[in-house]
Amino acid sequence: MRRIIPAGDHPTALVTGTSSGFGLLISLELAKRGFKVAAGMRRPQAADKLMEAAELAGVAGNISVIEMDITNENQVLAAVEEAKKLFGTIDVLVNNAGGVWGGFAEEVPLNLWREQMETNFIGNVSVTRAVLPLMRTQGRGKIIQMSSISGLIGFPGFGPYAASKFALEGFSECLALEVKPYGIDVVLVEPGSYGTDIWEKGFAAMQAPPHSPYLSMLESVLAYARRSASASGNPQEVADLVGDIACSRRPRFRYMLPRSTVWTARGRKWLPDSLFRIVLMSALKRKA
Repeated sequence: MRRIIPAGDHPTALVTGTSSGFGLLISLELAKRGFKVAAGMRRPQAADKLMEAAELAGVAGNISVIEMDITNENQVLAAVEEAKKLFGTIDVLVNNAGGVWGGFAEEVPLNLWREQMETNFIGNVSVTRAVLPLMRTQGRGKIIQMSSISGLIGFPGFGPYAASKFALEGFSECLALEVKPYGIDVVLVEPGSYGTDIWEKGFAAMQAPPHSPYLSMLESVLAYARRSASASGNPQEVADLVGDIACSRRPRFRYMLPRSTVWTARGRKWLPDSLFRIVLMSALKRKA
């Protein structure tokens, strides 16, 4: 059943990375459910797609675009202060902004490893730290962390991305225990591969040098990722789930979708490591 906010209530949400993909869909979904949404994006001039969709949905009045590069601490603090001035409260934080740097460990330059961690992990910590004093004073709040199946399972060629999401998972487990006494819930959302813009911007752009010893494995990894993305369904499913979590009184700590991702994670948990790796590598080598 689709959860909605009761008429007359006006909860607020700050969503990061809202110019496209999950962030755009989540902002729209929360606005449709009655939230006032501060839509953070690194380049506000890219807001046209979001606001055009909001106009069509009749919720443009519920969305305010704010400039927010999560790797710039001063800008993060200013954006949170702006959201506070706009709404007075921040009831829900959706840490969605991030990027993808793929490739094989031997071949990915160290500066890209650092950039991946700075964006997907340190940026998340920065936004969370900026919002926590307000939520703690309010005595309530939800922090929804957009993680990934790659935060639970490492795939070849996904090393930088998986490392950042594993870090996010560990941080969130600690954070959940620290803030629960103050009425703040921390929730992890772990999607599998969906056909969002992150595919074109990240995984599809993975390359290996022409004479790389990993070239054949890269081709298998990319083919597997394409199959997974095309079979995973509509990204709106993720936005719907985040909307349900935002409206829930007692959310769980961890949510995973689609069903195929749930079964992959269960296999990782139940099977011996050696057997799971055989199954995984067999799936990567499958042609169709």
